[in-house]
Amino acid sequence: MAAPFTEIRSAPASTLAKLERGGTAEEALSFFDSLPPMAAAAMTGFWRGSGLRTGHPLDGMLELFGWRGKRFDGPEAVHPLIFGKPGALFSVNPSLAPLGLVLRCGRIFESPAVAPIARAALAVLRTDKPKARLRMTEFRDVTTATMVYDSLPINDVFRCVDANTALGLMDRRGDKAPNYFYFVLRRGGAATAPRSEAPTAPARAGQL
Repeated sequence: MAAPFTEIRSAPASTLAKLERGGTAEEALSFFDSLPPMAAAAMTGFWRGSGLRTGHPLDGMLELFGWRGKRFDGPEAVHPLIFGKPGALFSVNPSLAPLGLVLRCGRIFESPAVAPIARAALAVLRTDKPKARLRMTEFRDVTTATMVYDSLPINDVFRCVDANTALGLMDRRGDKAPNYFYFVLRRGGAATAPRSEAPTAPARAGQL
């Protein structure tokens, strides 16, 4: 018999694994609050992303569109939405993405007829410019690494699960606790999406 949620709070990896099998927004926020802060400097690099299903309208939507994760080139150069396939990744401009439409009626994109068209349409939203910054901000009484979008009223707030795993919470203007969108980032090496600055050595495509 699986241990109750409250009994595995001291084992972050186990708690995260349980939540990834399914949980509530209340459980996800409780877990988020239990985690230590994430240092901004520790976020550098490419992180593979996946959502936590807690009943939020965005549950499964990013994966449906082919979201791969986020890339942090530095505090002034963050690529928040990286899509595509291994070897052919690209960064999307968040200000052009139809977030409002997905939140209101995202399930239409699950249609086998609509999903491929939606994924293909993302190509026209691509950009090689960073669209967010990384800062240390206070959220829920803890100062931690936060991704601040350039053009959206959204902050992605991170807490540390372990050295290679972070729990993210999307703090969108108007959202109320505990009903946030929660996601997981796992350190994934280099990415093939365009870099905002020319590298000093030839870039190598990483495996997702």
